Amino acid sequence: MRGVTRRTFLGSAGVFLAAPLVAKAQQPPRGSPRIGVLIFRPAATKASHEAFRQGLRDHGYVEGQNIFIEWRSADGRTDRADALAAELVRLKVDVIVAEFTPAAQAAKNATQAIPIVMAAAGDPVATGLVASLARPGGNVTGLSNIASELSGKRLDLLREVVPGLTRAGMLIHGGDPLDKEFVDETRVAAQKAGIHLTVAGVPSPAQLDPALSAFVKDRVGAVIVQANLPVPSVQIVQLMLRHRLPSISVLNEFAESGGLMSYGANLSEIYRQAAGYVDRILRGAKPADLPVERPTKFELVINVKTAKALGLTIPRSLLLRADQVIE
Repeated sequence: MRGVTRRTFLGSAGVFLAAPLVAKAQQPPRGSPRIGVLIFRPAATKASHEAFRQGLRDHGYVEGQNIFIEWRSADGRTDRADALAAELVRLKVDVIVAEFTPAAQAAKNATQAIPIVMAAAGDPVATGLVASLARPGGNVTGLSNIASELSGKRLDLLREVVPGLTRAGMLIHGGDPLDKEFVDETRVAAQKAGIHLTVAGVPSPAQLDPALSAFVKDRVGAVIVQANLPVPSVQIVQLMLRHRLPSISVLNEFAESGGLMSYGANLSEIYRQAAGYVDRILRGAKPADLPVERPTKFELVINVKTAKALGLTIPRSLLLRADQVIE
């Protein structure tokens, strides 16, 4: 597979791990800060991990030398996120970096004392994670990916690729505090476009295939996929192709894994910026005083190979707008 890349990154704000995330605590070097990273996705990519490590190196921290990282993955399960957040609190980490809204919410529920840095959480004001973007208050700050606010744009992109689209499906987690906002934003955009929207929750991997089968029965022509399903992107993509369903998601790894398209903020860049928040907090800044950053640049990734497999032709005008084209 060959990629042609023209990337844009955040103005502010698959390849899988070769080994499982650390399952039990290890002793950090004497006097070194310990950071807990609570990942919500079931299979985070190397790119996100390396981006966070690189962000730390940019500020003078080297994992295993003068900083230690407790990596934890909730595998897309909210109950596991709660348990792991409590574990990180018991370990007395200095900062918790939480990926996506469910992980950030789990961390906030577990502690009001340890600083929490959101990595790509959804609308943190609407979900109650912070009081406001400018003045978060409490112990939570970080970065938002405004995923739900781009729902209309993703639907427009699908309409450009799938001629005569009249019925669309939407896969949501079902246990994410952001679910309602995500669905509401998409439903408004669908109604304006005259598209019937069918929504299915996938809180566990076993529910993915039945949801897609129901979409096919409902004559859905394309699917919007929320970023935090408890199923690795590569498995979602395989089932999408089996059911011959064009799809779009937030994360660029979705298209890189074989999905038709992705449109959203670059998660690796968000992780790199999250390291900057960690540095400021370790130097004495209070989360309550650090404004939440929102992305201003977004990446469109198109998988032409997948389009051909689905019998679709990507308009040249859309290819020219893409930041990455996978052929």
